[in-house]
Amino acid sequence: MSPLRGLLRRGTLMPAPTMAHRTDTPAVALGPTAVVLGVFSVVGVLAIVGLLPSLLLAFTLPLVPIAGGIAVVLGAMGIHHARRGAGRLWMAIAGTVLGGLGFVGVVALLFMVSV
Repeated sequence: MSPLRGLLRRGTLMPAPTMAHRTDTPAVALGPTAVVLGVFSVVGVLAIVGLLPSLLLAFTLPLVPIAGGIAVVLGAMGIHHARRGAGRLWMAIAGTVLGGLGFVGVVALLFMVSV
C-alpha cells in the first residue's frame, strides 16, 4: 500500500472543505472592473478637454463612451450584489460615479461640438 493512498483516506491532504464560499462569485469582480473602466473613461475625457497629453487622446477617444457606459452598468450591478454581501460597496459606487462622469463628459462634449 502506498503512503499517498493512506493520506487520501485519512483526509490529511485536503483538510479544508472545497465548497464555494458565498463571496467566491463573479459578482465580486463587478466593482473593481467598474472602477478600472470608469478611470479609463475619465482619463479619456481629460485628454479630450486638453488636460492630459493629446497622444493619449488617440488611444482613448473611440473607447471612452463605451467604457463609461459599461462602467455605469457594471457598477450598478456591483452595488446590487454588494448590498447582498458579495463584493465591496465602495468600489461599485466609485466605479459607477467615475463611469457616469466619463460618459456624461463625452456626451456633453460631443453635443457642444455638433451644435
